[in-house]
Amino acid sequence: MNRSCGSFLTTDQFSIDPSELMPLSEDHTRAGHTRADHLCEAHLCEAQLSEGPEHRGLPWAASSSPARRVSMGLLLGLLLVCLGPAGQLRPNLAQDAPVLDRGTYIQENYEKFEYRVPMRDGILLHTTVYRPKDRSRDYPLLMNRTPYSCRPYGQEMARSIGPSAYLERAGYIFVKQDVRGRWNSEGSYDNMRPHVPHEEGISESSDTYDTIDWLLSNLEGHNGKVGISGISYPGFYSAAALPEHHPALVASSPQAPIADFFFDDFHHQGAYILMYWTATGTFGYQHNGPTTENWVPPMSPRPSGNAYEFYLNLGPLKNSRQYYGEDCFFWKQLSSHPNYDEFWQRRSILPPLARNEQPIRTNVMTVGGWFDAEDLYGPLNIYQTLEQNHAEMFNCLVMGPWSHGQWSSAAPNTQVGNLDFGLGISEYYQREVELPFFEHFLKGVAQPPAFEALVYDTGRGQWQTFDHWPPRESEPFGMHFGDDQQLSFTPGPTANGFAEFDSDPAKPVPYRKMSDLTIRFTPRPYMTDDQRFATEHPDVLVYQTDVLEEDVTLVGPLSAHLQVSTTQTDADWVVKLIDVYPEETPNQATTPAGIELGGYQQMVRSEVFRGRFRNSYSQPEPFVPHQVTPVRVPLQDVYHTFKKGHRIMIHVQSSWFPLVDRNPQKYVENIFEADEDDFVKATHRVYHGEQSGSWIEVRRLK
Repeated sequence: MNRSCGSFLTTDQFSIDPSELMPLSEDHTRAGHTRADHLCEAHLCEAQLSEGPEHRGLPWAASSSPARRVSMGLLLGLLLVCLGPAGQLRPNLAQDAPVLDRGTYIQENYEKFEYRVPMRDGILLHTTVYRPKDRSRDYPLLMNRTPYSCRPYGQEMARSIGPSAYLERAGYIFVKQDVRGRWNSEGSYDNMRPHVPHEEGISESSDTYDTIDWLLSNLEGHNGKVGISGISYPGFYSAAALPEHHPALVASSPQAPIADFFFDDFHHQGAYILMYWTATGTFGYQHNGPTTENWVPPMSPRPSGNAYEFYLNLGPLKNSRQYYGEDCFFWKQLSSHPNYDEFWQRRSILPPLARNEQPIRTNVMTVGGWFDAEDLYGPLNIYQTLEQNHAEMFNCLVMGPWSHGQWSSAAPNTQVGNLDFGLGISEYYQREVELPFFEHFLKGVAQPPAFEALVYDTGRGQWQTFDHWPPRESEPFGMHFGDDQQLSFTPGPTANGFAEFDSDPAKPVPYRKMSDLTIRFTPRPYMTDDQRFATEHPDVLVYQTDVLEEDVTLVGPLSAHLQVSTTQTDADWVVKLIDVYPEETPNQATTPAGIELGGYQQMVRSEVFRGRFRNSYSQPEPFVPHQVTPVRVPLQDVYHTFKKGHRIMIHVQSSWFPLVDRNPQKYVENIFEADEDDFVKATHRVYHGEQSGSWIEVRRLK
């Protein structure tokens, strides 16, 4: 709760033409492509492959499209505004916009230092400091702790040193550190090292504390205040710094943070995300000591070709041993801990954040993307955990129409897969949200974020502020499965209706069109894919509403309550929420070849649930064949308006390949150890009706 804000904003709005949100210069755009920490993953994995340039689509932006809207209260609190045509208030984003090449500016205005910072157990961590050449004033420290490397090492200057060009020009002492056991730092690496109280041992919190303590004692020209920020793994480190934090750590912005590895990245609701398979080695090998060179061995033989065929030919997960040697500790951890046991539970950052024996006083702004295929669970749950357990701290949430870390991009358009959400969205965030947050809490200038939640409606195409998330202006809302593929807002009269489909592990449902299934380092673009290919698949159940007669805005946590049965003893359940465009929706100038927006079925939210965990993630149990069984599938939060003239569609299926590994459908204790003959066909049923039917639970904005 933002106690320090006094009162909260309402949702009053005024219009802003997206063309007014001016992009950065072309040179600045090129230089900025390296700024997101997660992009450094490419340097670590020899197997990283790409699908090529992403397509551009513009589902609502045209000369007749509604303008993007931004909360008036937010802009009055955060923006310099000017009067535009017809007296409209418009943000003056052009004022003081960076014009020099980003790397040139850093070269001319910063100097670089490298240190070996000692931890309490004697381990030395490589730490790079970029300090403004201007010594006329003191500066706060803004940290980034990363497993992706502080490169370049030595005298060479980086072309980006902060979260954005705006922060670099505002003047900070930027600190970047190779975390324990990575690159040029000593020690052993642990994916999401468990938090332990400082007096009991080392953790990411204690390493951050010791680093801050050393920097404040050994650097000159600072103002005594420290912030921390980062995307993906560095987002986790920004959150992990909060328990028992250093008193000088006054601002933290975890961005796309991992919160729990059983629900983020490599697992979703306990199911193994197979499309992270090539990334496993990136985080799975210990180095032999501090190094400035990549030590991760390339995969051999190198994965290639169509991803569907490659992973199907791989066979059971146990065959992965030919690619990962005995020294790949992360693969051994994944394959030997198939359940949510103590190993995974200790690595969740949420319980340490929930403890309030030592209240968290740091001001926190958590940032995420609605289309983040990797870490959607993390930002939503870190924000809620802090909100529920530390009422006196400043805590706010930003969720935009982004994929993983996309808000750090200098690209003028925000594009996810086939869909382009418009101009200037990321720059608006960088300049009018992120910059004022750090400027206020670290320098005492600018205004603090005057919102509890700044969230983007991915259907209407506009920002909105709320004084609570999920919004108090919402009410419980349900959508119910019925006969003849009907999805209705009231339960149907059928008492024992059902739909069924056959599921064959040898022919799993693809998660994208077959032509799009190439081997990737991480599976990002599919989050807005057209689902017409899946609607036509015989192994997918489809439910949809009639054409909507009014806008329907869904907000907050989304869950599917399924009543199911199977002829076998195990099954996965995949649920998708889909926005069906009208057939007459025209293509726009940016619509890629082969994509038709007329009738486009945009995936809005989706999730997989491993059915064995329906009663407990730590104590799985088989299904009883033919027995009707409740299964709840959490789909994370949503903020999307289904417009008048559109339809709402739901898909239910039991495979999603090769995004998710194949469930054998014959219950085995550890799917990572399943044999080929454990994979069997099954018939699954989904039941509907008033008394024992399946339905979707969410909230609707009034």
